[in-house]
Amino acid sequence: MKITTVKGTNDYLPEEVKLRDYIQTKILNTYIDGGFERIMTPAVEDIENLDKSDGGDNLNLIFKIMKRGDKLAKAIAAGNEQDLCDMGLRYDLTLPLSRYYANNRVKLLIPAKCIQIDKVYRAERPQKGRLREFVQCDIDIIGSSSINSEIELIYTTAKALLSIGISDFKVKINDRRILKSLLLNAGFEEEQLDSVCITFDKMDKIGPDGIKAELLEKQFDKTAIDKFTKIIENPLTLDNIKGICDEEAVGNIEKIVSAVKELSDNKYDIVFDISLVRGQGYYTGTVFEIVSDKFKGSIAGGGRYDNLIGKFTGEQIPAVGFSIGFERIFAMLSEGGYNIPDSKKKIALLHDWDNIVDAVKDAEKLRESYDVSLYEKPKKLSKFLDRLKENGFFGFCFAGETDDIRELK
Repeated sequence: MKITTVKGTNDYLPEEVKLRDYIQTKILNTYIDGGFERIMTPAVEDIENLDKSDGGDNLNLIFKIMKRGDKLAKAIAAGNEQDLCDMGLRYDLTLPLSRYYANNRVKLLIPAKCIQIDKVYRAERPQKGRLREFVQCDIDIIGSSSINSEIELIYTTAKALLSIGISDFKVKINDRRILKSLLLNAGFEEEQLDSVCITFDKMDKIGPDGIKAELLEKQFDKTAIDKFTKIIENPLTLDNIKGICDEEAVGNIEKIVSAVKELSDNKYDIVFDISLVRGQGYYTGTVFEIVSDKFKGSIAGGGRYDNLIGKFTGEQIPAVGFSIGFERIFAMLSEGGYNIPDSKKKIALLHDWDNIVDAVKDAEKLRESYDVSLYEKPKKLSKFLDRLKENGFFGFCFAGETDDIRELK
């Protein structure tokens, strides 16, 4: 049998788990302090929900679960590949939250302010920064169409990042309505806009020439493509798009930017970026990302998805959320040699097999000042001490000699 993990998944050693727990706890506590409440949803969702969720390219990355027993046999006999699966693993936490709200809204305070910190799954091609099993840290506000929700989410998410020592970041913000009005003016048709937006979301990776090439490959009108690519070759600011884009959306972005700048206390910046789209098709208005100079790409992202919950309820319910990409944060801190503040030093208390009671009593006294682990005295002490040091231990002592803590060197 294989001892390695499935590609795109990881085992984590105790020191790594300690850091992961610390980061998640700091983020969670910041969310709770901001007035959000934690909920939990299953990792498995109905395949119909996943397939109809407007998740953009993520719909091609769903881990599907085949039917079982007689149901699977009948589906195979029918020869219909689309009918082989009835469930799948969630690719993000937004679709499950939307279903959760539709199922539980009579019990929830409205607007609902929800926290989700959990694992999600995507059939990615594994590479640095892209796993198949990973953690997301989400906060969402459901039931409010006010831009105050965006301001609160951005502020709280930034505060969570600051709480774990990440300070060199910038918030980017856009509104899909601004971009859509720009695309309509360029000559694209209404039903083409989502597809064009998904391509434009790659602007920072492939540039205007790459955008043009992909739009031509999608066989959109060449005149519209030429007009649009000419527009995006130059920086577009809120001032110079007034009069040609959705005025309400432009005004909302100005208010959000102004409020967040005031709340940030100059600890981070927020800027308008018309090339910001976000890949998920369910976004309807404002979208935002946080980027860090220490990690290529975004470390958090989100936006408004006012139509997604309506797929379950049959009525439009406003919703907006922000998600921290936990794995990127963990990688940044781990690779940077991050030390958990105010953590106790780890020591080993070594004892003979027949004096465990006295050893436990000694350990309890030491635990006021140290993280203490009990181990029976090994036959090969030097090798064991080397292994302790490799695993982050500061020192060791012997039962009955707790005043003599020896530092590992």
